[in-house]
Amino acid sequence: MMSKAENTRKFIVEQTAPIFNKKGYAGTSLSDITTATGLTKGSIYGNFANKDEVALAAFAFNLNTNFSRIETEISKQDTAANKLLAYIKIYEQFIITIVSEGGCPILNTATEADDTHPELRQSVLEAVLAWKQRIIELVEDGISTKEIKAQNNAEQIALTVIAMIEGGVMISRLTNNFDNWKLIMDSLRSYIESLN
Repeated sequence: MMSKAENTRKFIVEQTAPIFNKKGYAGTSLSDITTATGLTKGSIYGNFANKDEVALAAFAFNLNTNFSRIETEISKQDTAANKLLAYIKIYEQFIITIVSEGGCPILNTATEADDTHPELRQSVLEAVLAWKQRIIELVEDGISTKEIKAQNNAEQIALTVIAMIEGGVMISRLTNNFDNWKLIMDSLRSYIESLN
């Protein structure tokens, strides 16, 4: 059972995660945080050392929420290709239903934190590397079961999948045109299906 302080921290993170994802670190003010939570500045800073700490926790929350949904979908699949295609399905749901308000937390945070916030940048880097490693594992499992051709480079596949998904999210959101997402994902599906 969580303590009162742990519950308060969890509440603050859950209420502010969509705001940080939508407005970014620089665009999210203390006023946004207090408005979203209904808590005072003193209560926020009684639970977090500063805005940086809230932002890092919010990014981790958004990321874990998304990765959890992806892993749930992957666990339902019975082939290597379908496990890779699960990423398309889940990210499409993110775009349609805006599961993470404001879009993909990796893309949003990477863009903002690249030159301005080293700790957030490091968190995003670790997230991308973990995502890459997870895809490599799926590909290597597919190679071992002969569902994916052995001559394929697992790291190259992982980087291609990530780049096409993140690029597709960025282009479809920037143009506000879901058809662009579908075109890019059709290319990604063809790519994944060509691996066997």
